[in-house]
Amino acid sequence: MRLDKFLKLTRLCKRRTSAQEMIEVGAVRINGKPCKPSSDVQTGSIIEIAYVARILKIEVTCADETLLKRASTGHYRVIEEINADPDVRPW
Repeated sequence: MRLDKFLKLTRLCKRRTSAQEMIEVGAVRINGKPCKPSSDVQTGSIIEIAYVARILKIEVTCADETLLKRASTGHYRVIEEINADPDVRPW
């Protein structure tokens, strides 16, 4: 499944276009590497998302699009959540 679509369906981003923008500016990484909106998300992938005031690190537990559309929770596990200074960009 595409990364931007995964972020939208899991409600980590409100809209797919905002997910694409975050990915393109480098605020999202898969397994520690920069990525593109079309990058493939698989079960077991580690995704890091840098929001304005926090950094969220998750592990994907389900990357099946059909299951994501049916249920809104249980598709990722939060590994770490760090509060960040909004003036400092983490990447």
